[in-house]
Amino acid sequence: MLDIIKSFSTTGIGSLPHKHPEDACELILRSFDIPFWPQLPKLSFRESMVVQYSEGMPHIRVNEKEEAVWIIRDESDELERFYESCTENARIAISEDYAAGFHAFLRMIKDKRFPVLKGHITGPITFTLGLKDNYGRYIFFDEELREISLMLLKAKVRWQIDLLGQHADKVIIFIDEPILSAIGSSSYMGVDNEEVLRLLRETVAAIENAGGISGIHCCGRADWPLVIRSGAKVINFDAYEYFDTLCIYHEELKVFMQNGGYLAWGIVPTSDVIQSVDSSKLESLMNTNLQKIYKYLPEELVKSHSLITPSCGTGSRSIEEAIKIFQLTMRLKEALT
Repeated sequence: MLDIIKSFSTTGIGSLPHKHPEDACELILRSFDIPFWPQLPKLSFRESMVVQYSEGMPHIRVNEKEEAVWIIRDESDELERFYESCTENARIAISEDYAAGFHAFLRMIKDKRFPVLKGHITGPITFTLGLKDNYGRYIFFDEELREISLMLLKAKVRWQIDLLGQHADKVIIFIDEPILSAIGSSSYMGVDNEEVLRLLRETVAAIENAGGISGIHCCGRADWPLVIRSGAKVINFDAYEYFDTLCIYHEELKVFMQNGGYLAWGIVPTSDVIQSVDSSKLESLMNTNLQKIYKYLPEELVKSHSLITPSCGTGSRSIEEAIKIFQLTMRLKEALT
């Protein structure tokens, strides 16, 4: 179903450490089989994970100086205006103030065409558990604000696919959900798994209905059967640290991949360990992991349904480290094909 994606194609997770959008875009375009637009958290607080997609959220308050974002309900008509404008198939733009990398990326690919491009959206679980109201309560636990957040994120997904789709045969959108690794912990008691699954499924459906390919990125442990049940076509996981937590669900993975699903192996670390990692170590680890999964899944199925990525974004690294991470990703792909 996703034959347009070649075996062990490379792509990246959104964030880069650059402050100059064009430099970030240039690096991406020369480094990856599937280019993506860069999120630039060091350029502006507005480009941080939750804030970047909060533009247009009713009652949102952003204080760049104090690097704070929260919701304050007041007597304004913001909610009413949001419901009027955010219809079932609405598109809501992300302005250049919140995504300089996206707009620079569009300018740089203006006259180009790609088989596949990648965008990203902060997932509804991470978004609503990363944003609090003026009482200090996560908005996930406010039914109306949770639903509004979902509507907002789906509208921004459609907008991305519309614009990226002008330059590509297919657009992949990764739903970035790092918070999934913490669901069930004491910090997030009361988060219902069925509601998590509903929110993920609705976001996946919005991507697919807009003509995109859906993916989920989680850079830690997660309830992988739940992630598989979301319906996403690509699962991006930290294969450097957490491969074994996914591999134990080999029966579910086999069905997932036989039905056209892809694994995006986040095998190149983006933690401090990157300082001591080289190509030979990564190639050895990747081959070890592949041999483990070949015990349960057909080798050709795995090879033809795998991508290679860094384990997470590089926004917290130095530019030199980000370049090394991207180079290692490219070299690993060359070694595997």
